[in-house]
This record gives sequence, C-alpha cells and structure tokens, in this order.
Amino acid sequence: MSEIFNPLNALENIQAFLYAGGNVLVIIMVVTFIMWALLLERLMYFSFAAGGFEKKIKREWAARNDHSSWYAKAVREKMISEVNAGATQNMAVIKGLVAVAPLLGLLGTVTGMIEVFNVLAVTGSANPKLMAAGISKATIPTMAGLVASLSGIIMVNILDRAAKKAARVVSEDLEVE
Repeated sequence: MSEIFNPLNALENIQAFLYAGGNVLVIIMVVTFIMWALLLERLMYFSFAAGGFEKKIKREWAARNDHSSWYAKAVREKMISEVNAGATQNMAVIKGLVAVAPLLGLLGTVTGMIEVFNVLAVTGSANPKLMAAGISKATIPTMAGLVASLSGIIMVNILDRAAKKAARVVSEDLEVE
C-alpha cells in the first residue's frame, strides 16, 4: 500500500491509471486541468485584484461632483457593470467545462462497453479476464468525469457567490442622491 503513495512511483501510477481508463481519460484530464487553471485564476482574482478594483471604482465615484443626474446614474451603472464583468470573467467557460466533464465520462463508458462487446464478439464467450480491460475503460472515465465535475460545481458556486457579493457591495457603496 505504501508503494502507491511513493513519489518515485507517481509517474508510473499515473500512466497505469491513464492506460486503464483509455484515451477518453486523457481528454478528461486535459479538460480538468484547464478547468482548474481557470478556477485558480478566478480565486487569485478574488484574493488579490478584486478588492483593489472595487476601491478604485469607489474612489472614482466619490471624486465625482454629480451623483443625482441621469448621466451620473448611467456612469454608476457602468461602474457596477465593470465590477460585475471583472468578477464573472471566464465563468461561462468554467461552467461549460464543468458540464462537459461528466459527458466525457459517459463517452468513456460507451467506448469501454464497445470494447467489452468486441471481446464477446471475437472470442464468442464471456471470458472475465479478457473483458476486464474494457470494463475498467468503461468505469474509470465515468468516475473521473464525475469527480472533476463535482469539484468544479463546488468551486463555481463559491465563485458565483463572490461575484454577486462584489457587485452588490459596489452597488450599495455607490450612493445616488
């Protein structure tokens, strides 16, 4: 059991896992890496850049003399929209990748089952040893797609709440007279 967690064997374990899951698992891995790169970018934005951008918008609003005219209200809406656009940047792509991950897992299930049926057709019997590779290629991508999607859904919800909060706070702070 300790050999599984040995860092020296990590690359071999990953290669064995990808081989057992088939080609679709490689695609799921790439999609997951892209999704998490975008999620981390959003986390970095909310951790470091969002607060400064919101303060800049508030300073610009406070520096204005006019807070009550139609034009001032339009400028206020523009500023709130800029905060919202910054907070929700790349969220549509992330949500798309979250939705695609389980579908790719389903594709892996179908391709694995095709391999199982191919073994049945070629050998003419249900030999469990021959069918095992196809069954693993059917189940591992499904699991990987679901895990990737679940982790993405949790982070998307957290980021959506942060984006709504940022827009709400700026909207409340930009007072109209």
